[in-house]
Amino acid sequence: MAARSVPASRVRALPFVAVLLGLVLSGCGYNTIPTLEEQAKAKWSDVQNQYQRRADLIPNLVETVKGFAAQERQVLEAVTNARARATQVQISPEMITDPDAFKRFQDAQQNLSGALGRLIATVENYPDLKSNQNFLALQSQLEGTENRIAVARRDYIEAARAYNTELRTFPGIIWASTVFRGNKPMQTFTATEGADRPPQVKF
Repeated sequence: MAARSVPASRVRALPFVAVLLGLVLSGCGYNTIPTLEEQAKAKWSDVQNQYQRRADLIPNLVETVKGFAAQERQVLEAVTNARARATQVQISPEMITDPDAFKRFQDAQQNLSGALGRLIATVENYPDLKSNQNFLALQSQLEGTENRIAVARRDYIEAARAYNTELRTFPGIIWASTVFRGNKPMQTFTATEGADRPPQVKF
């Protein structure tokens, strides 16, 4: 029994149908969830990069302070230990949907911020250190890094908001409940206790 041949007109129509199907899928929001997910992951990488920049500055800052204020051993050790804990808690872009892992990361970074604040506050007691060029340069870099962290966190929060909203609104909710069922909402930063009050650190 001879196999039936496919009409040539159908063969020629296949590429057209494939292109049309691609346009329909892209036009109905199929690509939106993965696109927003990748954007949020890229913003998360920026956040981690800025936190790493801060962690890299700390050893030089601690050594500079130690040269002028070795007796502040407890404060210096607190910063060193907080830095060690903060650099041990890492979250890959795939883990930013895990609330517990995200909280551990945020808590470790907040502890480091608090330790740094106490270190900078002790500098008030050492006029020679306050005017030291190396310390001033490190302080300036640290301030710039804190600003970059704030910007990176803001950008990530916005990207995560867009992604989370897409998972919950039409037509994204259709894709999220079918094709992208494994996609979970991404975590965002929460304000620290007392964040509504200005810090009392003086430089």
